[in-house]
Amino acid sequence: MTSEPLLSLRHLDLGYDAQAVLSGVSLDIMAGEFVSLLGPSGCGKSTILRAIAGFLPPLSGQIFLQGRDITRESPEQRNVGIVFQNYALFPTMTAFENIAFGLRVAKRPAQEIRTQVEQIAKTAGISDYLERKPANLSGGQQQRVAIARALIMGARVLLFDEPLSNLDTKVRLVMRREIKRLQREIGFTALFVTHDQEEALSMSDRIAVLNNGGIEQIGTARNLYHAPATPFVASFIGAANDLSAPVFAPLTTTSTTEKNRNQRCFVKYEDLLITDQGDVAAEVTHVEFLGPITRVDLDLEGHPLSALIFDGRIPEPGAVVCLCLRPGATHFFDREQA
Repeated sequence: MTSEPLLSLRHLDLGYDAQAVLSGVSLDIMAGEFVSLLGPSGCGKSTILRAIAGFLPPLSGQIFLQGRDITRESPEQRNVGIVFQNYALFPTMTAFENIAFGLRVAKRPAQEIRTQVEQIAKTAGISDYLERKPANLSGGQQQRVAIARALIMGARVLLFDEPLSNLDTKVRLVMRREIKRLQREIGFTALFVTHDQEEALSMSDRIAVLNNGGIEQIGTARNLYHAPATPFVASFIGAANDLSAPVFAPLTTTSTTEKNRNQRCFVKYEDLLITDQGDVAAEVTHVEFLGPITRVDLDLEGHPLSALIFDGRIPEPGAVVCLCLRPGATHFFDREQA
C-alpha cells in the first residue's frame, strides 16, 4: 500500500501578468523526501517555489498539502518554511532572536520559546552562536540559523531557494552534508531549487529537470544520468558530446543499428575513450588539469569533442589520438524531440 504524497502540484500554469512561464507542472513529493528542481537560469524553478509558498497565485491548476487544497490560501496559512538565498535574517537580532521570532509573534510563553530554540539550535549545531548577530556569523552558521528559524514553527515542508550559491566551495560542501543531516534527523520534507548539478545529484532522492516551460524528466540522480529521457537531459545532466553529425558516424557505428543511425546521439565526456589505436582519429586542442581528472578537448574534422581522463597517459596539445566509445554508453533520441 502506497501512502499519499505530502505535497502535490497538479497541472500548474504559472506566470506573471497572465503570461505563462510554466505550463502543466505536476509533481508529487512524499513525506521525508528530498526533491530538487534543477534547470538553467530563468527556467522557472523559483517561480514554482513562490507558488507553493503562496506568493504567486497560479494561473490555473492546484496545490495540495497533506491532501488539503492550499492553492488560494495566504502564505501564513500554509505549513511551509522558506530558506532564502540571502537567508533573510534580521541584522539587528541575535541568532536566538531570529530563531525565536515566529514563536514570539505567536505569543508563546517565554520558557517554551527558550526550550524550543535551544533544542533546535543543538540539533542544528549552533548552540554556541545564539548570542551572535548575523554579521558575526559565517555563511554556514547563518544558513543553519535560517533553517532552524523555518523548522521551529513546525513546517512540514522546507523550500530552499538556491541557499548555497553565496557560499565558497569548501563551506558549500560542508553545508550540503549538514542540510542532508538535518533533513534525515528531523525528518522534514525538502524542495530544493538549484542550477548546480553537483548539488542536485549529491543531495536529492529525486530530481525534476526543468526546461522550456515545463518538467522534462523526474527521477533519481542515477536514472537521470544514465537513462536520460530527452536530448536536453542527456546534454544538461553531466557534460555530454552531441555525436549527431554525419562526421561522427565511424565513431558510433559499433553502437548503432540501422534504425538509430538517423537519430540524435549523445555520449558523456567520460565515455569517450582515448586509445592507442582505432579507426577514428582526432587532434588534441586543449588539455586542462582538474585534479583527480584531466579534460581533453579534441577536434574531429572541425567538430569539437571533449573527453575525461581519470588516469594513464595524458596527451599533449597538437597530438593526434584515436577515439572509441565505452560500450553501451550512447544515448539515442528521435530528431523530432526537443
